[in-house]
Amino acid sequence: MSHELATTRTTQSVASSGGVCAVIPARGGSKGVPRKNLRMLGGEPLVARAVRTLQACTSVGSVFVSTDDAEIAAVASRAGARVVERPAGLSGDEASSESALEHALDHLASHGVVPDVTVFVQATSPFIRASDVDRAVALVRSGECDVAFSVVRADLHLWRHGPDGPEGVNHRSSVRQRRQDREPEHAETGAFYVMRTSGFREHGHRFFGRLRLVEVDPGDAIEIDTEHDLALAELVHARRESVLNPRPSAIPARGVVTDFDGVHTADRVVVDQFGTESVEVNRSDGMGVARLRRAGIPFLILSSETNPVVTARAAKLGVDAVTGCDDKLRVLTEWADQHGLDLADIAFLGNDVNDTACLRSVGWPVVVADAHPDARAASHIVLRRHGGDGAVRELADRVLAGHEAGSRRGPATSTEGHHDD
Repeated sequence: MSHELATTRTTQSVASSGGVCAVIPARGGSKGVPRKNLRMLGGEPLVARAVRTLQACTSVGSVFVSTDDAEIAAVASRAGARVVERPAGLSGDEASSESALEHALDHLASHGVVPDVTVFVQATSPFIRASDVDRAVALVRSGECDVAFSVVRADLHLWRHGPDGPEGVNHRSSVRQRRQDREPEHAETGAFYVMRTSGFREHGHRFFGRLRLVEVDPGDAIEIDTEHDLALAELVHARRESVLNPRPSAIPARGVVTDFDGVHTADRVVVDQFGTESVEVNRSDGMGVARLRRAGIPFLILSSETNPVVTARAAKLGVDAVTGCDDKLRVLTEWADQHGLDLADIAFLGNDVNDTACLRSVGWPVVVADAHPDARAASHIVLRRHGGDGAVRELADRVLAGHEAGSRRGPATSTEGHHDD
């Protein structure tokens, strides 16, 4: 991982000072859970989950990941964060989170960027809610406090070993008070800390000035420090998926059309020193397309880009492709006619404003999880996966489920509402 690369990512993402920046320290080494920032939860690396949560915050402008590890840097970049390369001297077991945060802020300042508010987030707290972070940012930005951090109510009777045996820490051992009769106490979760940047720079630690507690749901307060913690988090995630996010409904489309950039890819390119562009695709998407082909479901990649990588990828998948397209709806309609399909029978997967005409015209308008708001507004179905992160496979599985069930349900009888997942 080169310092030049990290610098480029930083300057591309933030153009001026002020506002709110988030920093996720994520070093490669870890004793309790090896490579824990890259461990998977719900099919997603922990560091990517943290980036996604912060991107969902209405108050956070830019997200940075401070790391010494090339693999973490790549995952963070694909998730949409900007990477700050952390030196080895700040990446050992004895290095503090404050030192990583100070280094990241130094790096931003060297490019003329000084955020008013800094959000410090731990990737090992996988159930952070964007709304809780936004609450904390609002407290700091309003001037109500200098630091706001996440806590949970802790109704515990604590004990310690004293010279005469066990003794109560936060209670008198001779009086057993009921929970409702005790003064409320809170435990720090370690999930997030929102700080006035100038105050942190002045004091060098995260607790300075006026402090405020941001109480979060105890169910969101799991912190992964051991393999047992990770196993518990997996159980919690699986339970939430089954209760809060039931199995996505089938999409009985007879044809599938997708955009390319931002759908098959994460909408980013890598440019080498000769100006040659390359993109990263998801193997799982390829398997989904292959299964659609075997089921006899026509598939088209429809792109406004002229990059030959689109044609090359389509050839690899064995599907049709049209590139350099200025009128996607016209081409989509012609392709549907060639395959004897009504637009009502087509699932179109897009991600940006130039997909809205097609989305509004087909029977099954679908967008990736990180789609532009205009594209989301034109769609009935929002996938759980982001572009380049298995979105095509997710759509393929739902179309195949509809195909295998033998159902044929158009938009008039659809039970799906906007943003169903």
